[in-house]
Amino acid sequence: MSSLKLRPKPLTHKNDPLAIIRTRQDTHGRPVTIAGPMVRYSKLPFRQVCRKYNADIVYTPMILAREFVRNSHARTADLSTNESDTPLIVQVGVNNTTDLLRFVEMVSPFCDGIGINCGCPIKEQVREGIGSALIYNPDLLCEMVSAVKDKYGNLVRLETKIRIHDNWDDTVALCRRLCDAKVDWITIHGRTRTTRSSVPVNLEAIRYIRERISDKRVPVIANGDCFSMADFNRIVEHTGVDGVMAVRGLLENPAVFAGHTKCPWGALELFWHYTVQFGGLPFRLIQHHLHCMLENMGLEKHLHRELMKIKTTAELLDWFDANFELKRKSDAGFGIAVDIPYSTKSNCSEYGMP
Repeated sequence: MSSLKLRPKPLTHKNDPLAIIRTRQDTHGRPVTIAGPMVRYSKLPFRQVCRKYNADIVYTPMILAREFVRNSHARTADLSTNESDTPLIVQVGVNNTTDLLRFVEMVSPFCDGIGINCGCPIKEQVREGIGSALIYNPDLLCEMVSAVKDKYGNLVRLETKIRIHDNWDDTVALCRRLCDAKVDWITIHGRTRTTRSSVPVNLEAIRYIRERISDKRVPVIANGDCFSMADFNRIVEHTGVDGVMAVRGLLENPAVFAGHTKCPWGALELFWHYTVQFGGLPFRLIQHHLHCMLENMGLEKHLHRELMKIKTTAELLDWFDANFELKRKSDAGFGIAVDIPYSTKSNCSEYGMP
């Protein structure tokens, strides 16, 4: 973590996520917008793209506490940040208080808050008591929250991202206990541990739980099925929450919170810029990000097939330059185009194009 830079302490109104959540309606005329954690994909370059398109708060991918606190290689691989990467929430997968306290001690100087993953439904994580297993172990979860808040108070912001129980009142009871443990805010994913993502998120459940959390000082964020600002407004109106977290929708279109109904070309230029500037992203991850964004934009299928056959980052950048007008930061109009700017002077034969 030698490349990481310390955050200012104490938190200020500019980087305190709790203050941002509480005041966004007054300062921006809308609830807070949050780019949630995505396994592998919420890395530094993509986080910066989301910020350019009105994401107020951004999360890292989930980091396993047991690996991070014990393995220097895991620390190097799992977390990279810089001074502009703020407000930043580091999400942690953890199943005991000791590991969590060690993790917070190591990570908190480099971020603006920490989120405990209580929603991951992956069986391997659940078997180890991580992710959504924690909503069925409220004693442990609340013990972990209390331990962090008792030690750090307002110096460390702590969130829990939970799923709902089959019995919504069980979730209400859990949220009340989390409030008593002094959690700073709660994110509710409106599906149970076994609900598939193809099933619509249960907004009625989120509304029911939100209305019954007695401590109104603790904000509630809704998560699930936010793919547009129309979805954002519908979720807020139905549930009465303090903000909305988007995850899958941002992978395809990181400009959701800026009101774009499809991914703008400028987002790809920004992603390329940050990827080259910061480095460190594996080729397959770069390729998949670009695949998701271009698919959302409606790229022609034969070009998509070519894209997925490329094997290196250098070849991929050459392919973009050959087929599109890909601007660099020093070029006029960088990062603002909406439609795909196909090149009029490309050497298409190199890539098997007509």
